[in-house]
Amino acid sequence: MKQENKQPIWTKSFISISLSNFFIFIAFYGLLTSLPIYVVNELDRSKVDAGLIVTIFLLSAIIVRPFSGKLLDDFGKKRMLMISLILFTLCSFMYLWIDQYASLLALRFFQGIWFSIATTATGSIAADLVPIKRRGEGLGYFVMSTNLAVVFGPLLALTLIQVASFSILFLVFALLITAGVLFTATSKIDEVHSEVTKVRKRLQLSDLLDRKALPIAFIGSLVAVAYSSVLSFLSIYAQELNLLDAASFFFVVFAVVMLIARPFSGRLFDSKGPHIVIYPALVLFLIGLVLLSVTQSAFMLLLSGAFIGLGYGTVVPSLQTLAIQATDRNRSGHATATFFTLFDTGIAAGSYILGIVATQLGYGQLYFYTAVFMIVVIVFYKLVLNRKEVISLNLKETG
Repeated sequence: MKQENKQPIWTKSFISISLSNFFIFIAFYGLLTSLPIYVVNELDRSKVDAGLIVTIFLLSAIIVRPFSGKLLDDFGKKRMLMISLILFTLCSFMYLWIDQYASLLALRFFQGIWFSIATTATGSIAADLVPIKRRGEGLGYFVMSTNLAVVFGPLLALTLIQVASFSILFLVFALLITAGVLFTATSKIDEVHSEVTKVRKRLQLSDLLDRKALPIAFIGSLVAVAYSSVLSFLSIYAQELNLLDAASFFFVVFAVVMLIARPFSGRLFDSKGPHIVIYPALVLFLIGLVLLSVTQSAFMLLLSGAFIGLGYGTVVPSLQTLAIQATDRNRSGHATATFFTLFDTGIAAGSYILGIVATQLGYGQLYFYTAVFMIVVIVFYKLVLNRKEVISLNLKETG
């Protein structure tokens, strides 16, 4: 048992796949932040058109995501990751030549397809690379590559916009994705039971979604709805409060507290089980939203960022790990695809629905009611995931 605990997480392949994922999401969040500005300022389009540039990307990702698990099984995880990364990179370079809104819209839809497959592949490969008994800790470290990109992508984009042209910005992000391709190409990835699905040719529902992972993925989608309020409206809310300067440090605080907490929460997940981590994380996220709803100062804004970083930054990797542990090891790609299909849907639906709520009630009230919604999430977690079979599956994997 002692020897098993010493199985390494930070292998060369794990570091490579984490860096690939980091560069993918740097480009994703960087473009998410900068493209609406590009559409309004450079292409002279409306704010609605700017929003559609974000929505169309997420829409194609959501449509393709359920098919990603089967593609990984049929053609191999590393091969599909390389193909999707190369096409994602080519799309990134094409921004340099696109100067019409309709063409940009089509490019965003096409790029969203490869983003969906690539991110499903990186998550699935990471799950295969970490030791089974250290999955909570290992996948927590892996998800940090995504959460760090939340900070560095927008920071890099907004900095470049101020000192250089959009062409330079697009070139920088394309080169970063190229680095991701190189890290993937040099990593050694063994396929896990990839031959199992090749026996069955006819497409079935189980090829698209993993039934065992659905309850956890559903909880993940509810958390995503709540988080979409932060992702979509924080900067506007901060501007209303004259705290826009402090808002730029919100995600920095978010990342710092997450980095500090990640090693402890991951080990606790593996040694004591998911509930001891997930319940407190959901409560911390709730507290962060309450603080955000009553924020009047920079200190309060950053304090809410610390609580949200601790809560959200802990609960998402924990739920993703639980989704993967709930199914068979050879179906890690399907479980990852299932989790992120519902998670992306939660972000997209939440941004739209909560935008209507914010228009009617204001942003302070929005965050308060989102905090109340988190109580519903906690109740659903208790009802859905405290079932005996989910716990037993998790305990079987962890120890």
